[in-house]
Amino acid sequence: MAELTLSDITKHFGDAPALRSISTTVRDGEFLALLGPSGCGKSTLLRLLAGFETPSEGRISIGTREVANAERRLNLPPEERNIGFVFQSYALWPHMNVRRNVGYPLEIRRLPRAEQDARIDAALQATALEPYGARMPAELSGGQRQRVALARCLVSDPTAVLLDEPLANLDVALRASMQQVFSDFHQRTQATMVYVTHDQAEAMAMADRIAVMNQGEIVQLDTPEALYARPRSRFVAEFVGEGAVVPLIGATHHDRGAEATLLGARYPIETDTQTPALACLRPENLHISDAGNIRARVDRVTYLGGRYRLELTAASGDSLVTQSATRFAPGEQIGLTLSAPWAFAA
Repeated sequence: MAELTLSDITKHFGDAPALRSISTTVRDGEFLALLGPSGCGKSTLLRLLAGFETPSEGRISIGTREVANAERRLNLPPEERNIGFVFQSYALWPHMNVRRNVGYPLEIRRLPRAEQDARIDAALQATALEPYGARMPAELSGGQRQRVALARCLVSDPTAVLLDEPLANLDVALRASMQQVFSDFHQRTQATMVYVTHDQAEAMAMADRIAVMNQGEIVQLDTPEALYARPRSRFVAEFVGEGAVVPLIGATHHDRGAEATLLGARYPIETDTQTPALACLRPENLHISDAGNIRARVDRVTYLGGRYRLELTAASGDSLVTQSATRFAPGEQIGLTLSAPWAFAA
C-alpha cells in the first residue's frame, strides 16, 4: 500500500470548474471518506485518482511515483496505476460465476493458473464469499454482489482501493451490514481506501478521516469526532450532524475560558479563535428544564424510537433542535439550559 498525494488539483469541464486547487494526502493505510452534497466534486476527485479523468492543473502521486502531471501532460491510464475501483453498479459479468468474475483481471494479465487460483481463494476468503464461488450473479443478493465487486478489486493486490458510493443501491438494513463488511475488511488488510458518499452516517461509521467537500473544494478534513464537535464553518456545522447555527456577539476570553452573548444572554463557549461569530448548538448542548432561562416554542415533534426530536423556536427567534425522552405538543412552551457550545469564526 502507499499514500496518495494530490497537489493543486483543478479540473474543468468546459468553462465549469469541478475541482478548485485541491491539495491533500491520503495516508498509507488510511480509510478516507469524501463527503458532500451532489455536484460537489467528490466523484470527479475519485475518478482523477483512478485515472479515468485527466487533471486540468496539478499533480497526483501514488507513493513516490507521479501518475498525473497536467504541466507535463502526464496521465497514466488506470491499468498502470494498480488501483482497485468498486463501482456503485457492481459491474459484474452476468455470464460468469463468482469465481471467474473475481479472477477475470488475472485472466487478462495471463498469470499462471496456479497463481490465479491462489489469489482468487484469498480474495474470496477476505470477503467471506468462499461458499458462493460457483454461483452466478443473478443468484446473489445485492450485498453479496457488492462483495464480489470488492473481491474482484482485491485480487490484483492494488495499491489503494477506491469506492464510489458502493452502498447507494442497497436497502437500509443491508447498508448497515455492508458498512461492517467494509470496516472489517479495512482492519484486516490495512488497505489505503478512499470512499465517496453523500451519506454522513456511512462516513462517520467507517472512516478514519472525512474530507467534507463543497463547490469543488475540501472545506474541512478531519476525524469524524472533530467534524461533529468542532466544525470550522457554517457549511460543515449544518451539513454534518444535527443541530443549529446561531450568531453570537461580544466574545471575551479569560483564565477560565471564553463567553459570549447568544440567544439573548451571556454563556460560556468553547472556541480556539479570538473572534468567534457563530456557535454550533448540537442537541446535546440543549437540556430541557423548567428552570431554564432560554424559553422556546415547540414547532415540530418527530418520534425516533425511544426518544423524540424537537424542532424549536427560541424567544430570540433562532431555530433550535434538541431531543427528549418525553413527548411535547406542538405549540407548547418549554425551558432550556445551555451547556458550552463550540464557536467559530464566520
